[in-house]
Amino acid sequence: MNQPYCGPGAAPETFWTDWNFDPPLLLALVGLSLVLWRRGSGHGRAIAVMALGAAFVSPLCALTVALFSARAVHHLVLAGVAAPALALAWPLAARLPPQVGAAAMALAMAAWHLPGIYDAIWRSDAVYWAMQAALLVPAWAFWSAVLTGRRPAGLVDSLLVMGLAGLMGLLGAVLTFAPGILYLQHVDGAARWGMTALDDQRLAGLILWVPGFLPMAGLAFAMLRRDWLRGFAA
Repeated sequence: MNQPYCGPGAAPETFWTDWNFDPPLLLALVGLSLVLWRRGSGHGRAIAVMALGAAFVSPLCALTVALFSARAVHHLVLAGVAAPALALAWPLAARLPPQVGAAAMALAMAAWHLPGIYDAIWRSDAVYWAMQAALLVPAWAFWSAVLTGRRPAGLVDSLLVMGLAGLMGLLGAVLTFAPGILYLQHVDGAARWGMTALDDQRLAGLILWVPGFLPMAGLAFAMLRRDWLRGFAA
C-alpha cells in the first residue's frame, strides 16, 4: 500500500528519531519565519512556527501515518494552535466575514474524515498538501477575523465558534461510536502500537471531544458571556 507524506509511519522503537527534514518543507518554514519576523508582531510568531514545526517536522508527522488518533492531534495543532497564532501575529484577510472562514474550515474538517478523500491523501502528496492548506488557511482567516479586533466582535462570532465546537463533537461521536473501521490504512500502524485500528479510531474521537470540543465550547461560552454583559452595560 502506498504511504502518504511522512511515511512509512512511526513505530514505538523508532518514534523519537522519526523527524522529517524534507528540504522544501524546511525552506518553507524558514521563509515563513522571515516573513513573520518582518511583517508580524507579538509572541504569536514563535508559537506559529513552533506549532507548524511540531505538525510537519517533529515525529508527530510520522505518527500520523501509523495512527489515526495522531492525525486528530495533528488537526488540532493546525486549526487550534498554529492558525490562531498566525492570526495574532499576521492577520490574514481580517476584513473577510468570519462566516466564510468558518464555513471553509468546517468543510475541510469534514472532508478530512471522508474515507474516500482520506485514501486520496494517502496516495498523493499533492492532495495531502492541498488538504492541509484547505484546513489551515481558512482557520487562519477565521481566527484573524475573530481575534484581531479589526472588526467589532459580537454574537455571530460566538455562534460560529460554538458551531465549530459542535462539528468537532459530532466528528468525535462518529469516530467513537462507528461500528467498524473507517480507515483501513491504519490497521498495521495501530497494531505496531499495541491496539486495533478500531480502538485507534475511537481514541481519535475522544481526542476531538476532549482537547478539541471542550476548549472551543468554553471559548464560545466565554464570548457569549462577554456579549451578554456588554449588552447589559450598553
